[in-house]
Amino acid sequence: MRHHDAHRKFGRDKNQRSALLKGLAASLVQHGRIMTTEAKAKEIRPYVEKLVTKAKNPTLANRRLIVAGFYNNESVATKLISDIAPRYTERAGGYTRIIKLALRKSDASPMAVIEFLA
Repeated sequence: MRHHDAHRKFGRDKNQRSALLKGLAASLVQHGRIMTTEAKAKEIRPYVEKLVTKAKNPTLANRRLIVAGFYNNESVATKLISDIAPRYTERAGGYTRIIKLALRKSDASPMAVIEFLA
């Protein structure tokens, strides 16, 4: 049975997983799209979408939560609040898309691109 087994572990402990998610999320916000493995893309999608939803209503508490979500990187949080979130004011969710790519040659990992919708 898979009780309490909802998220992928990626062979890392909790702190390393958290750092991986925050780093990938920051890269996605900075660049608009990133290429990563399909599993990592599927794992960061809900993380980023929750941050975008918070950024649509930038109260002081939400700003602090967003900054904490990027390891106190104020520039990434500011870009999310000022540039990305206003594009989705009329949208209730589903701010990102995942496009599957060919397998990686070195280890045959399924690759994907995760990007914000236009």
